Amino acid sequence: MDQNDGFLKDIWYFAVHGREIKPGALVHKVIAGQPVLVGRTKAGEAFAIRDICPHRGVPLSAGRFVDTENQPTVQCPYHGWRFGTDGVCKHIPSLYEGQDMDPSRISVTSYQLREQQGALWVFVPSDMRNPTKPVDGPPVMPGVGDRPARIYQKFLLNCHVDNAVIGLIDPAHGPFVHKNWFWRDESGMRDKAKEFAPVKNGFVMVGHKPSANSKIYSLLGGDVKTEISFLIPGVRVEHITAGKHHLVGMTTVTPFGAEETEITQSFFTTNPVLNFLAPVFKPFMYHFLKQDADITNIMQQGLRFDPRLMLINEADIQGKWYFSMKAEWDRARSEGRPFKNPVPEKTVLRWRS
Repeated sequence: MDQNDGFLKDIWYFAVHGREIKPGALVHKVIAGQPVLVGRTKAGEAFAIRDICPHRGVPLSAGRFVDTENQPTVQCPYHGWRFGTDGVCKHIPSLYEGQDMDPSRISVTSYQLREQQGALWVFVPSDMRNPTKPVDGPPVMPGVGDRPARIYQKFLLNCHVDNAVIGLIDPAHGPFVHKNWFWRDESGMRDKAKEFAPVKNGFVMVGHKPSANSKIYSLLGGDVKTEISFLIPGVRVEHITAGKHHLVGMTTVTPFGAEETEITQSFFTTNPVLNFLAPVFKPFMYHFLKQDADITNIMQQGLRFDPRLMLINEADIQGKWYFSMKAEWDRARSEGRPFKNPVPEKTVLRWRS
């Protein structure tokens, strides 16, 4: 993918949940158009390197771990070239003794990887040869400490990440796309007025009581309050407090290519009862995400004609903020300055849903 692919760079992307990468595993991912090998050594260390052998272009994830001088290396399955978890070539089997070639001068990009709260995040640089180092870490889920997600579900959306994000932060599609017994439909639509404010790399719908026509919140009991934030490149965090306990829903959209985006919904909680019951809710998560995937596939039938699209006030203001933040992120990078959030202070948005 080129620099005009519409993917933000020099930023953290959600890759996978840590328990998906077992010790000794090598997993191929495409993140923001870049092939990435996400692996875990047999000792449990997670790492990420570019998933292309520079010799003949074979994905390194098709290979296996081989110890080289007591260090774990990934061996390419084509000619046996071995690369360390730092991306540096450690061994080329075809070299004869005394040959004037230093394998360590060959390397693949080593991506910054952070494992926190059970999730693996990869920092995708704009310059592969001279990658920028992150100033900050990936988003931290509030109120749950270092707990990993109790349950998660993922789906592949056949669309560009921009369309996936707009759907993620669109407050008006729920009654039409998510018609379920446990969710509101169009017969229960009401006027909404919510206060928004800027936060670091995003914006937040300020803490409030959930809408009365959202039945699922009633299952939590107690004095329920919810705060919903969105952070670029594509992370939505819903932080619900019910009494002394916390429930956090994290939804991430990770672009693969121009028309492939992975959406992952994850739930973290401090409530022991919800922890126990969590597997019961997983089919509902699947159904909810499938509805989003289905409408995305329908949308693609129209998008292939490259129509002129629109965002309206006030239901689509969050979408406008998203595009403004993307543009400012790229400007700040090109000018070598900090990101200046274009989201205005204390804005009240109104819509019906």
